[in-house]
Amino acid sequence: MLAIRSAVPGDEALVLSFIRALAEYEKLLDRVVATKETVHEALFGPTPRLFCDIAEWDGQPAGFTVWFYNYSTFLARHGLYIEDLFVKPEYRNKGIGKALLVNHAARAVAEGCGRLEWMVLDWNSLAIEFYETLGAREVDGWSVYRVQGEALAKLAAS
Repeated sequence: MLAIRSAVPGDEALVLSFIRALAEYEKLLDRVVATKETVHEALFGPTPRLFCDIAEWDGQPAGFTVWFYNYSTFLARHGLYIEDLFVKPEYRNKGIGKALLVNHAARAVAEGCGRLEWMVLDWNSLAIEFYETLGAREVDGWSVYRVQGEALAKLAAS
């Protein structure tokens, strides 16, 4: 059976294992610098701004989401942004990914949020097809931009 729960202190190693598994799937494992300590601080520190839900199948960790609130000035409402969603390969096709998204959609509706958003890599056709069956659509006309590392430091110092 499926159960979805909020991450609690003591789950740091589990959350990190999910982060690493997702990064490996996305061929980005070499970019992971997260540690149990940084996961703890982000989720359970004095001012957490990040949240995590764990999906368990028959009591075993099967998947997770990491998420936070964002805000749309156009809608004048908060939204939920899913940073990571991952289900272990051996637990796929059991409805776990959908259940995680339904859980977030229900939270967004209950809290009066204007939208639920996430990103997907353009090569991940299986995920894109799955998301589209749930009614998700690519945001047309928008591109993601990012400043990080040396470029971020240079911008901050200018």
